[in-house]
Amino acid sequence: MSDLPTPQDATEAALFSECWDAVLSYADLCTSGSLTAHQLATEAFTLGMREVRGAGTVPVRGTARRVGRLPMIPELLTAVRNTAAGWEADGQGHKLDPDLRLWLNSGQAARYTGPPLQRPVALRGLRDMQDADASLLWLAEVEALPLPTVARRLGLDPATVTEELDQVRALFRDRCHRAHVDTPMDAQCRSYARLLDAVTRSPAADTPGDLSRHLATCVQCAEAAACLRLHGGGLPAALVGGVVGWGGLAYLERRRRAAEVRLGAGRPGAAEADPGDPKESAGRSRVLRNGLLAAAVLLSVLALGVSMMPFDGSGDAGDGKAAAARDDRQPVADPDIPDTAGTASGTATEPTPSRTPSATPSATAIKGRSGRKDPGPEPQGTSSATTGSSPSRTTAPATACRVAYNLDSQWPDGFQATVTVTTDKALTGWQVAWTFGDGQQVGQMWDATVHQNGSRVTATAADYNKSVAAHSTLSFGFLATWQGENGAPYGFTLNGAACATN
Repeated sequence: MSDLPTPQDATEAALFSECWDAVLSYADLCTSGSLTAHQLATEAFTLGMREVRGAGTVPVRGTARRVGRLPMIPELLTAVRNTAAGWEADGQGHKLDPDLRLWLNSGQAARYTGPPLQRPVALRGLRDMQDADASLLWLAEVEALPLPTVARRLGLDPATVTEELDQVRALFRDRCHRAHVDTPMDAQCRSYARLLDAVTRSPAADTPGDLSRHLATCVQCAEAAACLRLHGGGLPAALVGGVVGWGGLAYLERRRRAAEVRLGAGRPGAAEADPGDPKESAGRSRVLRNGLLAAAVLLSVLALGVSMMPFDGSGDAGDGKAAAARDDRQPVADPDIPDTAGTASGTATEPTPSRTPSATPSATAIKGRSGRKDPGPEPQGTSSATTGSSPSRTTAPATACRVAYNLDSQWPDGFQATVTVTTDKALTGWQVAWTFGDGQQVGQMWDATVHQNGSRVTATAADYNKSVAAHSTLSFGFLATWQGENGAPYGFTLNGAACATN
């Protein structure tokens, strides 16, 4: 019983997991490949958490309220944007999305870090709110978390959280109106300020033609109108656009999709279940204390320097197909959500290959080294290459795929790995499966969706990377937990056919 997390431990673990998932989702939009996305997310998460902790902001009930800083998730998303700007300034812009690079070198980006009175109204309005109010607004409107979950995380009464959210929306509107009035503006914008306030208060109010034409040409007044108009469903876009700027709408769509996955995860009461529930915590203590806190554990390791993290020298920024299909990507996997994709495909019932003793794991990156033998398929006869050869020698049929397993980094109770598969055949969809022998549990995966049944893990292609040309590679990465030993996986298959291990 002593190993079970308390409700507060579980709540903090869930918050760290939610923050990491949000950071990785936005970092994936900002980069042109999964490896650089994780690299950017890790660096930004470390930077952002230092800022948050330095301000004395702890994301649990009982936190002292403060004004002047953003809530935890938008603060971390800002760190992603700032880290990306640092990469561009340091000559690493080739790792970023080309559209983001254009934005970073434009006057639009300068607004977010320039003089305070020139910054977006939504950003200033959110900063001018107390932390608990701003957190409630962001989690409900942008992250789209169910209100009962938001209430438990923030220590609010679930019975009154809807009413509190309405009050917070009105408070945000008031702060944005004040910020808009304080903004240096020309005489024309100033003449419309009072009218803009009046017509955005009621959904029944008509917008005069001259004001409508002005809003079509004035960015600052249009931003203010989006923040002041609480009806019509535009508040989430106004919030995320005002805080992160580039990619805000795409990020918002991803969080919406992630919320839909939570609600339809196939688990009774999934929408109401919360990590703060002791019963829920007891059922997944290993995930909460290890997998969900993997991002938090990263901080202690990365304190030694982000430069210690492995960097992809090949610069997967050249993946044009991934960049072109960026808006069609699936949301980053949530470790709290059981994925049913593997079950539907039937791969979860694959027989587990036999295991031979493993080698001692190493915390450094390894490629193609496995501590276990890949059982491979049973020979189905003599290949043409062996005809006429010495009877004392036989040659196993060549496999149509080869796997490289890379242990990118490892820390107490957690690790990051990348799987790269080379296929000799063209694919229009793929599933890669393997077996862990030491009880490892995958928590988060990118560029694929994950399903784990005991020791057998199945990674299924995302919508944007299902097609793979013959003699090409596919790759994906994941975070996982381990205890005691972290041997390399074995028994890799591609669409059910055994693969050789490089």
